[in-house]
Amino acid sequence: MPASCCLSTRVDRREQAFVLTVRGEVDYEDAGEFERAWEAADRAAMPVTVVDLAEVTFADSMLLNALIRARHRHQADGRALVLAGPLRSAVSRVLEISGTLELFTVTDGRPVTDGADPS
Repeated sequence: MPASCCLSTRVDRREQAFVLTVRGEVDYEDAGEFERAWEAADRAAMPVTVVDLAEVTFADSMLLNALIRARHRHQADGRALVLAGPLRSAVSRVLEISGTLELFTVTDGRPVTDGADPS
C-alpha cells in the first residue's frame, strides 16, 4: 500500500501552539489514533492548536466530527483552532458540502506556530 493510504499523526508542542500534523487517509477506522492526538492537544491547552491537513488524501465524517468537537472545546476554553493547508480537495469538499468551512480559520501556508493571528 502507498504511504498516503494510512493515517499518520504527529504532535508537536511549539512556543505558543500545539501542532497536530495529519497525513494520509482519515476515516472511521482511525478514530482511536486521532482521538489520542486530540487528547494530547487538549492536555497541552496551548493558546493555539494548529491542525496541519495539507497531506490528508481522504477524509470522511470522522474528520469532520472531530474538527467540530475540537472547535467547540477550543471556543469553550478561549483557545484558537487553526486548520493549515493548503487543503486538498478531499478535505475542502467535506467542509464545503457540510457547510462548516466558514466555522474554521484556514491558512494556506504551513502551520502558524507563533500564536499570531493567522488572518
